[in-house]
Amino acid sequence: MQKLGRRALVALRRLLTGAICAIALLALLSVHFRVFPFSSLPGIADPRKLPTYEIKYQRQGTEQSWTQELVPPHFSKPPASSRKTRQLDGANGSSHSVKLWKPPSNRDFVPCTEPGLNYMPPGDSRGYLLVSTNGGLNQMRAGICDMVAVARIMNATLVIPELDKRSFWQDTSNFSDVFDEDHFINALANDVRVIRKLPEELATVTKAVKYFKSWSGMDYYQNEIASMWDEHKVIRAAKSDSRLANNNLPPDIQKLRCRACYGALRFAPKIEAMGKILVDRMRAHGPYIALHLRYEKDMLAFSGCTHDLSESEAEELQLIRENTSHWKVKEIDPLEQRFKGYCPLTPKEVGIFLAALGYPPNTPIYIAAGEIYGGDSRMAGLRARYPKLMRKEFLASAEELQPFMNHASQMAALDYIVSVESDVFIPSYSGNMARAVEGHRRFLGHKKTISPDRKTLVRLFDKIGSGTLKEGKKLSIRIIELHKRRQGSPRKRKGPIAGTKGTDRFRSEEPFYVNPLPDCLCHRESPSSNALQIS
Repeated sequence: MQKLGRRALVALRRLLTGAICAIALLALLSVHFRVFPFSSLPGIADPRKLPTYEIKYQRQGTEQSWTQELVPPHFSKPPASSRKTRQLDGANGSSHSVKLWKPPSNRDFVPCTEPGLNYMPPGDSRGYLLVSTNGGLNQMRAGICDMVAVARIMNATLVIPELDKRSFWQDTSNFSDVFDEDHFINALANDVRVIRKLPEELATVTKAVKYFKSWSGMDYYQNEIASMWDEHKVIRAAKSDSRLANNNLPPDIQKLRCRACYGALRFAPKIEAMGKILVDRMRAHGPYIALHLRYEKDMLAFSGCTHDLSESEAEELQLIRENTSHWKVKEIDPLEQRFKGYCPLTPKEVGIFLAALGYPPNTPIYIAAGEIYGGDSRMAGLRARYPKLMRKEFLASAEELQPFMNHASQMAALDYIVSVESDVFIPSYSGNMARAVEGHRRFLGHKKTISPDRKTLVRLFDKIGSGTLKEGKKLSIRIIELHKRRQGSPRKRKGPIAGTKGTDRFRSEEPFYVNPLPDCLCHRESPSSNALQIS
């Protein structure tokens, strides 16, 4: 019995020894195959390295790039190798994760901005058009492009427009500080004669100052305004915003607006270079959302939105509105504004919205905005859900940003570049920048742009606040379903709301630069179109 016991013990020891050896061997093999440099894996980019891009025109897909000659800061698909690794932690490459970042189908719509066969270079100029732009960066951009078209319609020489230095932001930037002046002049040489300043002999002549009518068409400019050349050699447009109709203009004029906006009006080289650096640093974190968080003091004061603000904050905003002379509406009902969907979403509401859409907490988010009203405390509700919030001030050093500081238009231009390049763009309010970025992303291949349905969302948020609805699956299903058709897919520009008349009719139209389809986007396969073929 003792011999049998010893034999059994020896056998058990041998079995345990073999098992331990097998486990050790498996561990060694696992380490051998997994601890591998990214650079040596075929088709896998090293996530520790920033992606690099060449400044050249690339026709490599349906999405274009800020580095192309066609569009101001132009855009491209990231290299295929880097796209394969752009998975967020927690997403695990699931089909849901793919849907979160996948852009809508562009349905083979591509840019078609070349003029028709009968389009002629500018003829002898009838006079000089001076332009005083107004508003922030994107309002001025749209106005400048419209004035290019107006100069063409009236056969005028366009003098480089003057930027607005008297708006809320008090920016002293000149045209050449924000835009590439040489490129603007040269790119439009076959469309409109553009000069830097009036000839000296005309510097002291009497100038006709005119407020062009909003949303005006060809007849207005060819007849009423052009007749002024009989008595004046120089006409000054006192304002530039919304002075040209959105619709019912000749195709060549509409295409010229797109060539001006997406080709000629390129940002100054120093802005484009810094914008590219910011984009590369964001991409190093993986796919990212650009969030235009329009929760700044000027917007809240202008709109009269005070939800979740203290009484003293609401009074401060009211005082700003009363003291800003060019804001016509002074008395605003904040509850009515919010109920109608006219208020920007709060940072906390944006966090609830993103979580309901399914974006994981480690999603990198670029905050395209100025100073958020209420500072860090107001951002707490968003940061608690999404801690990877980035701003240009975090991505770049003080030395790198120093040339742009105290110049709101130049800082906004950097946000514009990062927003257009983003994997997903989400505006918390449909202001001028949101509209401009959405239109640019449509032009560049219908990149994913999610437009929150604020009118419906605030009702859901109020239910959460009252405790009748909780964050979770039920809310998520509702919000996802609500936004299936609000992600930037191709569609024709919306016309006026039925029953509206006069200026209200024009005001209800979708602005031209929000959606340049059908004027500047054509089906690739259409043999009759002069579409840019991207292969």
